[in-house]
Amino acid sequence: MKRFKLLFALLVIFAVLSACGESNEDNTSGEVDDSAEKESDAEENTTDERWADIQDAGELVVGTSGTLIAASYYDGEEESEDQLTGYDVEVMREVAKRLDLDVSFEIMGIDSMLPAIQSGRIDVAANDIEPTDKRKEAFNFSDPYKYSYSTMAVRESDNSGIETLEDLEGKKAGGGATTIYSQIAEHFGAEVVTYGNAPNEAYLSDVSNSRTDVVINDYYLTKFGVGAFPDFDLHLHPTLKFHPTEQAVVIPKDADQVTEEINAVLNEMREDGTLTELAIKFYEEDASQKPEGEIEEIEGLDL
Repeated sequence: MKRFKLLFALLVIFAVLSACGESNEDNTSGEVDDSAEKESDAEENTTDERWADIQDAGELVVGTSGTLIAASYYDGEEESEDQLTGYDVEVMREVAKRLDLDVSFEIMGIDSMLPAIQSGRIDVAANDIEPTDKRKEAFNFSDPYKYSYSTMAVRESDNSGIETLEDLEGKKAGGGATTIYSQIAEHFGAEVVTYGNAPNEAYLSDVSNSRTDVVINDYYLTKFGVGAFPDFDLHLHPTLKFHPTEQAVVIPKDADQVTEEINAVLNEMREDGTLTELAIKFYEEDASQKPEGEIEEIEGLDL
């Protein structure tokens, strides 16, 4: 794969929003109210409205960051939509094409994506986002289009003194305040040093210079991040593989028809090899398939 020119910001996942309860309207017709049937009808209407709006517009609006090398990034110095690419971006371009829709991308930080779905500013989000149990309370998710796991960027000279997950205790971990990766670090007693929407170089140079000790993140993203800075005292931890993950399209809550339409296309793309082709193009490995080997599960995470 061609060497990427731009640095990428490590994935920062927005804290989960609580799902809003639906309110029942008073029955003023004098007829007997079947509440279960009304709830079903309400969900169906919401779904139809979401899908109908997308069809009426003839366009799928996708939120993404443009800062994740291999997933969503600009392949060139100019930040124009025709230079926006990456696995997530090209998957969504193909999804829209097969749905006979145009596609446009709204560039925003991950902290803005999930609220933008709820407000209707964007239709969906694709930015290497993991569908956790809490997020599923507030959003629909597509079937996974990527499988991965978590790993660490540590100092090559000494593995930052980390040989097991328990060795994270007392270490400094660079990351976003509300990411799953920061939750993992805190779960094992590390202090999280937050950066906001900083470029990848800030995270990784701090590890190399011993200002921090570790960055926990997705395997594929970390691999390319570390590879972009060969002069840093950095490498992927040689033995630690943990927290298997899935990545999926984030969709408005109860937009079931939108979810079904996207899932049908993703299934076609999996069966005809398109997902595999795109994954190998951008990740040099087939990230559309579950990784082989033993990956440690972490108990007790409230995700």
